[in-house]
Amino acid sequence: MLKKLTIAFAASAAALLAATTSSVAQAKLKWAHVYETSEPFHTASVWAAGEINKRTNGRYQIDVYPASQLGKETDINQGLALGSVDMIISGSSFAAKSFPPIGVTYYPYTFRDADHLLAYTKSDVFKELTKGYEDKSGHRIVAVTYYGVRHTSSNKPIKTCADMKGLKIRVPDVPAYLAMPRACGANTAPIAFAEVYLALQNGTVEAQENPLTTIEAKKFYEVQKHIVLTGHIVDHLNTVVSGALWKKLSEEDRKIFTDVAQEAAAKATAEIKTNEAKLVDFFKQKGLTVTEVNKSEFRDTVLKTVSFESFDYRKADWERIQAVK
Repeated sequence: MLKKLTIAFAASAAALLAATTSSVAQAKLKWAHVYETSEPFHTASVWAAGEINKRTNGRYQIDVYPASQLGKETDINQGLALGSVDMIISGSSFAAKSFPPIGVTYYPYTFRDADHLLAYTKSDVFKELTKGYEDKSGHRIVAVTYYGVRHTSSNKPIKTCADMKGLKIRVPDVPAYLAMPRACGANTAPIAFAEVYLALQNGTVEAQENPLTTIEAKKFYEVQKHIVLTGHIVDHLNTVVSGALWKKLSEEDRKIFTDVAQEAAAKATAEIKTNEAKLVDFFKQKGLTVTEVNKSEFRDTVLKTVSFESFDYRKADWERIQAVK
């Protein structure tokens, strides 16, 4: 009798294990972002989804949803908590809605260049800020991708900060993005990213700001006359795993997700840096006027006009970032 019970118990346990394994094998995840399918953020995400599937022996099937298919950037950030998405690519400006200090990286002229940004991602101040975000939101930042240096495109010439006075410019509805245009006297409009081309085309706004790679990918150059190299923000995107998913992952799987996300970020970063270097000539060939400006003048205006405290940033964090070599 005991032997039969033991056999029955073993069979039951095996069946339960098989069912559990089967359910894990069928885990389907949603990875969302707002970028076009041609952009490195998407192609690297698709690569990462396949690589995670491979390294976990098929236990995770990740479908990537580009170009705002699952909502605008605010929506997909909210989706992490609602359970409508499992992973996203999004800027620290949106993470700052949960934990304001992490948004200090968007204060204009914080980073000198892409290499300074990447050095920051290996620093103690980065670890402290991302932990603050995780403690507040529950979500985990597993990788950072260089997004490009943000510049201004416009239908009127801009050579100085004062030339932006009264300019109707689309800027994301995020405090730090607004800092430079408003400090220079521009009138900002928070038009959704997916609607910017039409707004420029029909004259709702006459300017916008984004990295050169985005200006090219979204074809904003078709409805703009000037590229102004304001270089006001060295931008980046975070790869974020929802708190609900992160809690379910084993330590082994957490390492796989993190390793793959960081490899994907490195791939996209390298591609963006290469593409960015070619685009000034591309825009000139398309007939746009490309203007260099005195960035120190813009930077000094922002520093005099916009306090860190007004955004709930900590100046000490900014100073520590400035010191990163």
